[in-house]
Amino acid sequence: MNRGYFGIGIYHPKAGINIGTLWRSAYNFGASFIFTIGRRYKSQSSDTTKTPRHIPLYHYLSFEDFNRKRPAESRLVAIEQIENAKNLKDFSHPLQAIYLLGAEDYGIPKEVLDKCNFKVEIKTPMCLNVAVAGSIVMFDRNNKTI
Repeated sequence: MNRGYFGIGIYHPKAGINIGTLWRSAYNFGASFIFTIGRRYKSQSSDTTKTPRHIPLYHYLSFEDFNRKRPAESRLVAIEQIENAKNLKDFSHPLQAIYLLGAEDYGIPKEVLDKCNFKVEIKTPMCLNVAVAGSIVMFDRNNKTI
């Protein structure tokens, strides 16, 4: 039996098609919930599994709203290419984790990053598509927690 849980979401998502792709991956990798902060999700053709029918989808108007309502025991993990972030290959995923990805054009603001328990990056020469980055993180979690 698997222990723990994880959710994954995007801070101010930019492209709807990326949200749908990330949700489809979240469902496949066993996410307990998905969310957006600052922008509402509209159904996307890239979410062929219609993920919100199978796992909860939450919308938060602001980071403060999200942070007040997230599970108390959860650890917030920012996925961002920034200085002093831990390389994903060396990261031990918390049992109760919420992964936060930033919009591809702006990322996660410093004031939000400062409130995250962990900052993790995927070492690549350029930034990744948000759906790809999230999928890699969930794949890594599944491989390390089996």
